[in-house]
Amino acid sequence: MTEPNILIVSVSGVRGIVGRGLTADVAARFAAAFGSTVAGKRVVLCRDGRPSGEMLRHAVTAGLLELGCTVENIGIAPTPTCGLAVRHLNAAGGIQITASHNPAPWNGLKMFGPDGAVLSAEAGAIIRGLYESGDFPRPAWDGIGTSRVPPAVEGDHARAVLDTVSVATVANQAFRVFLDANAGAGGPLGTKLLHDLGCAVVQYECDPTGRFAHLPEPIPAHLVDVAPWVASSESAVGFVLDPDSDRLALIDETGTCVSEEATLALAVKYRLRKDLGPVVINMSTSRMSEDIAHKAGCDCHRSAVGEANVVALMRETTAIIGGEGNGGVIDPRVGWVRDPFVGMAFILSLMAEERKPFSQLVAELPRYAMLKTKYEVPREKLSAAYDALRARWPDARVNTVDGLRLDGPDWWLHVRGSNTEPVVRVIAETPTEEQTRELCDAAAAVVTSL
Repeated sequence: MTEPNILIVSVSGVRGIVGRGLTADVAARFAAAFGSTVAGKRVVLCRDGRPSGEMLRHAVTAGLLELGCTVENIGIAPTPTCGLAVRHLNAAGGIQITASHNPAPWNGLKMFGPDGAVLSAEAGAIIRGLYESGDFPRPAWDGIGTSRVPPAVEGDHARAVLDTVSVATVANQAFRVFLDANAGAGGPLGTKLLHDLGCAVVQYECDPTGRFAHLPEPIPAHLVDVAPWVASSESAVGFVLDPDSDRLALIDETGTCVSEEATLALAVKYRLRKDLGPVVINMSTSRMSEDIAHKAGCDCHRSAVGEANVVALMRETTAIIGGEGNGGVIDPRVGWVRDPFVGMAFILSLMAEERKPFSQLVAELPRYAMLKTKYEVPREKLSAAYDALRARWPDARVNTVDGLRLDGPDWWLHVRGSNTEPVVRVIAETPTEEQTRELCDAAAAVVTSL
């Protein structure tokens, strides 16, 4: 079990259980450390709908004001909207108060640079060091910052997404769409975007109260009660958002939950039929997107897990689309943040252009079976675990960019320490569920026996 007082620092921010690992004092000091790196400039601040976010907003605001920053408070907003607002408001950075898909007791801070992307691991390490040392100057009484509420930016976000597709093509189909925002930040923008695309929207928990109707991570196991409503409402597709709206899960018109890996694969398929160019995915993302890219004659590159790592490789390779298999799509024309609204627009456009039911589009994707598991393994034993795994599969192709990835002729295995939880993730993919389970079990036996 996760230690209740732990504070987890990842490549893009910090998370903890509110009142234990994450307190108002921690939030204010982290915000002050961040504020010290932007020399008192403009900083965008927003949050998801979690009730604890209001308390943390005051703490973060205090930390930023103490360092002379101008706080642009855009209220409750999706994480990709925060990234877009940083650019549109010419801010030096941004802070989103969110714990993403973690359970309700959790919250956190996700930090953005001036380009509207989440901070790199290097930049995050600098802020962590400043937080821990407190070694940065603070302005005198007459150097305290100010705060304001800027003009609404969600309309700008919607327009940026709509500019990437043919609105008329989608609108002509008059789709009925089921949208489950689970009381998170994306309900209002998701509803607006779908209406702008000419869709009739069946809304479920689209008011951003933060009072989750089901577990917040939008995976099929958490959507068993929601999925049948897609079919009963006669919707063409169901879209499900996580609390801060940087992930998109899918339900087909029959009420069947679709693997979150399909979100990026479908988005890549649509994007590459419009333009050809490199694709970037992470080490734990399904081969579906890689196969689609190669079929289109495009390169597909794999980065370390983590949005910042995907974005860095996208820039390096001038990729036209990228993302992660957790339902995150990144289109640089809109922003450098995983954006479910891009995913919605692309998937509806694919449905409209191919004139096929959503379930058929999913069935036509390359077929693989993936299993994602996690185990409590002391981090000091990871190196020995990697060595043992390499010895277990000596003929596999080895990649050590992020933990250990082993590739066989028709399978792959990725073992790594999590960035957001004190666990080790073991992820495998093969052509069949039976093969995948056998591979995952064999790897787990090696990892947990040390």
